[in-house]
Amino acid sequence: MTAGLQISSVTKYYAEGNNRISALEQVSISVEPGEFVAVVGPSGSGKSTFLSIAGALLKPSEGEVNLNGHLLSKLTDKELSHIRLKEIGFIMQSSNLVPYLNVLDQILLVKRMSGKVRAEDKTFAIKLLDELGLHSKLKNFPDELSGGEKQRTAIARALINNPNVILADEPTASLDTKRAHEVVSLIANEVRSRQKAAIMVTHDERMLEYCDKVYRMEDGRLSL
Repeated sequence: MTAGLQISSVTKYYAEGNNRISALEQVSISVEPGEFVAVVGPSGSGKSTFLSIAGALLKPSEGEVNLNGHLLSKLTDKELSHIRLKEIGFIMQSSNLVPYLNVLDQILLVKRMSGKVRAEDKTFAIKLLDELGLHSKLKNFPDELSGGEKQRTAIARALINNPNVILADEPTASLDTKRAHEVVSLIANEVRSRQKAAIMVTHDERMLEYCDKVYRMEDGRLSL
């Protein structure tokens, strides 16, 4: 079985009247387990469309996505939903935490969505939060956390189902420089120690030192 994420000759276009507008043009990328890659490019270059296709949220017009051995074009909507929950960890620009849940319950909510919470799930959640420097914050609510702590909680939430692929969309957008470095360095450490295939879309050139490869996207085309 092919591990990691392989995107092969993916094109995405939209019909606008009689015109065909291309959002992505023949995009190919392969990310292995333990590899952390960045995709940078100006607004409107196709980065969001690319991440949506990589995350099984959007279907390509042409080409193929192979996520940990699953050809996404062959899957039903129900199977795609299962892949998003079990195989992909999403880290968004804002942490999107639930205001009335404490840090530990934020993480376990993902487990509840996929079934019941077992004792070992709780143990793993506490271990993750410990690794991310949040052990003293287990019972804290989002309004009691700093921006960096919220993003670290979001990283733990992305990892709780032990997904094979991590997709981060501008994870430092709302952070100052110190917190941004802290968060991306933690993502990089988790990716390598847990052997995840990870892609970070970012405008933040300061964060590229943590990545194994940097791709540029312009006008829907991806290049190294």
